[in-house]
Amino acid sequence: MALRRERMRLGDLLIKQKVLTEEDLQKALAKQRGSGKKIGEVLVDEGFITEDMIVRALQMQLGLKVVQLTGVNIPKEVRNLVNVDLLKKYVAVPFELDPYNANILHLAMSDPMDMAAIDDISIVTNLQVEPYIASNRDILAAIDRCYGASETMNAAKRFTQERALLRGNMTEDEDETDVSDAPIVQLVRSLLEQAIRQRASDIHIEALENNVRVRYRIDGALFEKMVYDNSLLPAISTRIKIMGGMDISEKRKPQDGRMTVMVDRQEYDIRISSIPTVHGEKLVMRISSKLSLTKNKKELGLAPDELARFDHMLSNPYGIIFVTGPTGSGKSTTLYTALTELNKEAVNIVTVEDPVEADIEGINQIQVNTKVDLTFASALRSILRQDPDIIMIGEIRDPETASIAVQASITGHLVVSTLHTNNAVGTLNRMADMGVERYLIADSVVGVIAQRLVRKLCPHCREKRPATAEEKHLMKLPEDQETEIYVPVGCDLCNHTGYFGRTGVFEIMEVNDEIRKLIAENGTTEELIIAARNSGMRTLRENGIKDVLDGVTSFEEMIKASYE
Repeated sequence: MALRRERMRLGDLLIKQKVLTEEDLQKALAKQRGSGKKIGEVLVDEGFITEDMIVRALQMQLGLKVVQLTGVNIPKEVRNLVNVDLLKKYVAVPFELDPYNANILHLAMSDPMDMAAIDDISIVTNLQVEPYIASNRDILAAIDRCYGASETMNAAKRFTQERALLRGNMTEDEDETDVSDAPIVQLVRSLLEQAIRQRASDIHIEALENNVRVRYRIDGALFEKMVYDNSLLPAISTRIKIMGGMDISEKRKPQDGRMTVMVDRQEYDIRISSIPTVHGEKLVMRISSKLSLTKNKKELGLAPDELARFDHMLSNPYGIIFVTGPTGSGKSTTLYTALTELNKEAVNIVTVEDPVEADIEGINQIQVNTKVDLTFASALRSILRQDPDIIMIGEIRDPETASIAVQASITGHLVVSTLHTNNAVGTLNRMADMGVERYLIADSVVGVIAQRLVRKLCPHCREKRPATAEEKHLMKLPEDQETEIYVPVGCDLCNHTGYFGRTGVFEIMEVNDEIRKLIAENGTTEELIIAARNSGMRTLRENGIKDVLDGVTSFEEMIKASYE
């Protein structure tokens, strides 16, 4: 065991590999004192180094293997060898027994030079430990995947037991609001951490007749994760309301709240909504993070020609750009991506949102507040006196907002906003329905981006098969043409759903002179679609078909996203 003799510390190893300077290490060591954190965590937190750099440096210096834990199915007999608290303490997770020697345990570690961890786990398991390298994030996600559900169930059991002991000398009302119980705090924290690590966008906590059901929305679809006894609902509800700054005594009317949590060194914004149902309150938590909302525009899913058109639209000094689609179609991500791109020192960007979804440095963001009559329209009027260059309106909901937005765009401002319409051309008619004169729409609208989200097929388990005659017909392909499409299968990596992640399907219409003329002259929808297609627009269905043929998504997802 050369590793045991060397006893080199992580900081020294990183300096030796020239990925860290002595000066930066000393700064990190000063920050570490009294924090209770490991030096690797401090180095990543303070931005001196990334997790991937640590993994590469350890691999090169120690000659150990790197293991990718995403999608690794850890056998039950290996999971039960070590207590989860010990694994969290050392940021390590056992993932298999050596196939040639059952006395050797393969252990993924973020710091494989941590001899105390190797010794402790070796003593607990009575096995020889062979360290492997994995990133801190991967290990925590694997611990969560393997032990998370049992942790929350244990917390729920502990809460039920404590409540039963206290019930003798406590009234029911006191019982409901007493949330200093550590098990409930731990339970809610565990629910949030698991949801974030499983890439969930929403957590649904629902009161059924006899149970409380917890579901996560992952890649647009809901999955049941846990079921508890319904006696836990008041405590869970009260804990979440306290975290979200809501009124814990009010259970008869809907409420909204907000909080931020840190998970794996990343900040997440959580919006909470509670509503009374027949069997008790239903709580929904919407999870969003600045990182996922402000993507690089190349990650949105636009084809190269559409990306060029998108850039050209954003380079306009004034006018309106609309992003349209139903709720949950990725409009906010596209808008925030565009704003981040435009966010330069020389421009003044102001937004009016309901609610503000992500806080972006350098942008002035205004939250709508109907209690003090701060509506989209009143905020927009005030913004125009704030010398803006670019204005983002969260949503145009009424004729007044539509009218002010058009006036602002004509008087030399670039306005970006969202509308709930089905396609790009429908947006122009919607503006006319709101009472905006057609000649003003023609003058002000620069372009419209209609979008949907489709689930991406898991690249590890998708399978090819010939397309059926009906599928070819719906994809407007000749029946005699040999066509193969991919279908979802399911594996450990994608949690046996067949899908992993989502991408956008777009329909981008840039308004040119021909379209402008048709808008002003009250042209029909069919005429506008023909003009838009002549100028190079591809419909949602056409882009969806391309994604199916390229193996990005499945036929079923494409049909859902571009229903005709």
